[in-house]
Amino acid sequence: MDAVASGTTGHYTFEEKRRRIFAIMAASSGNLVEWFDFYVYSFTTIYFASSFFPKTYTTVQQYLYSALVFAIGFLMRPIGGWMFGKIADRRGRKTSLVISVVMMCAGSLMVACLPTYQQIGFAAPLLLLFARMVQGLSVGGEYGATATYLSEVALRGERGFYSSFQYVTLIGGQLLAVLVVFVLQQILDEAQLKAFGWRIPFVIGAITAVVALLLRRTLHETAREADLKSSEAGSFATIWRDHRAAFLTVLGYTAGGSLIFYTFTTYMQKYLITTAHMPKTTATNISLVTLFVYMCMQPFFGMLSDRIGRRHSMMLFGALGALGTVPLMTAIGSAGSPVVAGVLICVALAIISLYTSVSAIVKAEMFPAQVRALGVGVGYGIANAIFGGSAESVALLLKDWKIESTFFWYVTVMMVIVFLVSTRLPKVASYLHTDH
Repeated sequence: MDAVASGTTGHYTFEEKRRRIFAIMAASSGNLVEWFDFYVYSFTTIYFASSFFPKTYTTVQQYLYSALVFAIGFLMRPIGGWMFGKIADRRGRKTSLVISVVMMCAGSLMVACLPTYQQIGFAAPLLLLFARMVQGLSVGGEYGATATYLSEVALRGERGFYSSFQYVTLIGGQLLAVLVVFVLQQILDEAQLKAFGWRIPFVIGAITAVVALLLRRTLHETAREADLKSSEAGSFATIWRDHRAAFLTVLGYTAGGSLIFYTFTTYMQKYLITTAHMPKTTATNISLVTLFVYMCMQPFFGMLSDRIGRRHSMMLFGALGALGTVPLMTAIGSAGSPVVAGVLICVALAIISLYTSVSAIVKAEMFPAQVRALGVGVGYGIANAIFGGSAESVALLLKDWKIESTFFWYVTVMMVIVFLVSTRLPKVASYLHTDH
């Protein structure tokens, strides 16, 4: 894909567009598998939590400790973002993408084969933690490399639309995780799901990772050879010296963005069960439908950003998120109908789409090619580990302390910060317009 690497702009031939679309599909396929493997943990927690923690714990406590393991996996993301960011900026985006999907495959196989607490005691949750750390490392590297690749391969003037496919596949991974759980719920009873059924999604994830690996090996490199060989390639010192404001801005809006994203996606299943008092199967069905709607929203909000600008999209996201979180969470928690709960969740997800559809491109446009994957990956990883990864744990902990509504206000405060930080975004994006 020479035209991609050389940064050709202007009129694109049909063949050039076809090649770029295939490249986006190939890169995104691995992204989908990575996030399926990572999120299937959250959606199967309701069945395997008792297998890894003592039965003397209450259900909420078992969910809480499982969520803490989920959160610790997030702590590996900054390390993954740093490690794979350096690989992507020095060895190429393709190399980084291939290695990350192999690591995710290994982590999923580990979880699928783990013995239970009843079999090996406290070694079981420790091994589960190790497997999640491997997956966290992989996903941490995945985000920065994929965001960078999609932004560089996209057509000028349509970058919001093209980059939205990162979250189409990210959400698609979540959706497939819920779908697999849904199918298993129709085939197996709850006792079977707790005994062995929860392992099946992890096996599926490991197998599909092999397919993604084969597709990613066909990718063409988007980084220029000169950028890869630059003395500044993959240098965090360069980011801190020359692009500190951009890095801190990424940290600021990713903190609130990831927090509200995980609140209305992965945590929502447990919220519907523990607060709205809905059956597990009903909560799964609602998650399935709302995630599908959410996935379909991404390209449209991406196209909207191409029209109104990334800065306006982010400011709208911050303002609406700050105004809507408390009333939406309160209404969902007291919704007596699955349909009402589903509609309210979709409203929240529409607000979040203002952020997720352009998340990749907003970050990528703030860094030059030599440090793009590193800047995106580390900035995202740190904020996501602290705020996104802890969303479930904080929410469940505050619920356990009988002050659940405090969590809603916590999310609201973070969204106010997102709005303020978004005002710092440039009105006209810079680096990608000259690099690619």
